[in-house]
Amino acid sequence: MKIAVNTRLLLKGKLEGIGWVEYETLCRIVKDHPEVEFYFIFDREPDPMFLFADNVNPVVLFPQARHPFLFIWFFEFSLVKALRKIQPDLFFSPDGYLSLRSNVPQVTQFHDLNFEHFPKDMPKIHLWHYKSFFPKFARKAKRLLRHRPEEDRCGL
Repeated sequence: MKIAVNTRLLLKGKLEGIGWVEYETLCRIVKDHPEVEFYFIFDREPDPMFLFADNVNPVVLFPQARHPFLFIWFFEFSLVKALRKIQPDLFFSPDGYLSLRSNVPQVTQFHDLNFEHFPKDMPKIHLWHYKSFFPKFARKAKRLLRHRPEEDRCGL
């Protein structure tokens, strides 16, 4: 089985909330499933510490997706092309973002809906992106996951 994973938030020295959840989740999954071939999809050169085992293949795509217009380019063009090449059985995106143009089955994890509860706390362009795309991502996903913070850390 091949699983492609959005790992663009695995940044050495810059792990924040979602990045930590991503780190802990992927560390466990990769180590618990050596029979699965994982393709970690980064938007910059990854630190080797995030390649948890020999069954992880890093893939670096352009552009670095840190702005709504770059999110669209990354997920709807660069990622679609990479998924066609990899031909995974599943695409997992632990930060809520999916590709609306890919036919690969997709699973995502929404960590919060702050844009719904605190819209004045975000830049307007980000608010537009979240309100426009996250409902579409929820409909596109084969499964939605929830975070369970009470679980142990993987060991960083």
